[in-house]
Amino acid sequence: MSDKKVAVLGLGATGLSCVNFLLSQNYDVTVFDTRQLPPGEDKLNASVELIKGQLDAGLLAEFKLIIASPGIALATPALQFALQAGCEIIGDIELFARAQQQPEYAHAKLVTITGSNGKSTVTSLLGEMACEAGVKTAVGGNIGIPALDLLAPEIELYILELSSFQLETTFSLNADVATILNVSEDHLDRYESYQDYTQAKHRIYQQSRNCLFNRDDLLTLPKVVNKAQVSFGFDSSAYGLVCDAQNNICLARNGQALLSTASLKLSGKHNWMNALAALALGDAVNLDEQAMLQTLQSYTGLKHRCEFIAQRSGIRWINDSKATNIGAALAALQGLSETISGDVHVILGGDGKGADFSELSTVLEEIQGLILCFGADGQKIAAFNSRAVVVNDLQQAVAMIAAEGKTGDLAILSPACASLDMYPNFMARGDHFRNLVTALQAGGV
Repeated sequence: MSDKKVAVLGLGATGLSCVNFLLSQNYDVTVFDTRQLPPGEDKLNASVELIKGQLDAGLLAEFKLIIASPGIALATPALQFALQAGCEIIGDIELFARAQQQPEYAHAKLVTITGSNGKSTVTSLLGEMACEAGVKTAVGGNIGIPALDLLAPEIELYILELSSFQLETTFSLNADVATILNVSEDHLDRYESYQDYTQAKHRIYQQSRNCLFNRDDLLTLPKVVNKAQVSFGFDSSAYGLVCDAQNNICLARNGQALLSTASLKLSGKHNWMNALAALALGDAVNLDEQAMLQTLQSYTGLKHRCEFIAQRSGIRWINDSKATNIGAALAALQGLSETISGDVHVILGGDGKGADFSELSTVLEEIQGLILCFGADGQKIAAFNSRAVVVNDLQQAVAMIAAEGKTGDLAILSPACASLDMYPNFMARGDHFRNLVTALQAGGV
């Protein structure tokens, strides 16, 4: 970064963080954005030139260093032209990595987390564990705050969620531990193949001293050599599951029970794996064990993602409104009945966007409680299970479960559909569900 003339490609929160950091380091910054009204333009320093519209490959190639938004593929013709012209193209995470080598930041530990599913939960859970342990922690990256905005001399631990897009342009991370939680088909509109997508994820291991992988997902197995490796999974080895003397399923380390899964507010087997991953990562950076276990018992999850709302008359109520497609609902519901003593009651429905709801058939057969369907495609979903009932709205669904549920049961809103038939967005749907449950708690109707 000897040349002080830098291009930032793409504004928004991440682009602004790059601009502000570069200005603080006395770089001459020019911003390119294809949008006529790029978000964050009103916050842009007056000294920075903003060039809008179609990318001018020749003009872009005049900059030796280009900081590209993760939303812009490297295959973009203008970027390919710049690469061939000898330009270096990196992203905000690489800029963070280089900045963290500066003496005032280099003392801090770094954890990096990626995966097709669950990375936001593990990132935020680990962040809360670290805070409970009294460690000065900064959490961000692909979740919440852009990485460069986290930099501060007092920080002792950085925890970054990273997407495959961000990893494409990252080379210099020196993480204490990195993990790929799982890999499933995603973003194939960006990558030439599933293998290319997987390889992008694996860049995270190359830039870490320790690797944590999912032994139940071979696509997460590190291919790098001379790296310390540890794993998590459903069996009893390393970070896994065991049964205690009372036959309770417990989170365990090397076969030694640490915490009963019944103590978690997070629901579902996939969240048991998220909890194990967070424990392993926390151990890798020497977080206090009791602080981690205490956090696991209080952590309610991210809003609208298998989020614990309340327990009323022995029924656990879970808000998974962000399950806006069948795959997300399947992840939440598969094996859920095996994790509780009572029945699972599920609420599904909304705008299915033309999805094939037959994929839900098998998991709905596992559900022994109420199956309630509402919204534009509620009838279509109900057609795949003989016990399913179509209701008018969420209020009716919540009232039916409250009336028929019993101690030990779990009720979950996991729609498998978008919300736009009845709500502005999935957040509004989840908030309505939370308000209905809270009213039940308070004795409302």
